Parts: sequence; structure tokens; C-alpha cells
Amino acid sequence: MKITVKVKPNSRENTVKEISKNYYEVRVSVPPEKGKANERVIKLLSDHLGIAKSRILIEKGQKSKEKVVEII
Repeated sequence: MKITVKVKPNSRENTVKEISKNYYEVRVSVPPEKGKANERVIKLLSDHLGIAKSRILIEKGQKSKEKVVEII
């Protein structure tokens, strides 16, 4: 399953908001430096979806705010 995630780094809190079935908005409190925001996005999505972090892969958008994430 593939979902699109819009990431908002440097937010006040860490939240996951489901906009539609395959579109999420994730706010992370860390800056987008050295992959820290991507790591936090994966952790937040795994907690929200109730799956292991190893099942979540960022397929496109490693350095972009708009990411395509594959859940295996």
C-alpha cells in the first residue's frame, strides 16, 4: 500500500492527521537535518498505524516535504 505524506518539520508537537484514505499530514518537532525528520515520520506513522517501523519505507521524497511512503 502506498500513501502520500505531507511533512511539516519544526512544529510544536508531533502529530499524524489523516486527510483522506491515502493522504496524511505529519507534523514533527525536529528539523529536517541529516534524516532526523524522516526517522520521526516513520516512528509516528508506525505508532499511528500500529505496525512495525521496518514495514514503512520512504519511496520518494527523501529531501522533500511531500513523500510517497510504501507500507509492506
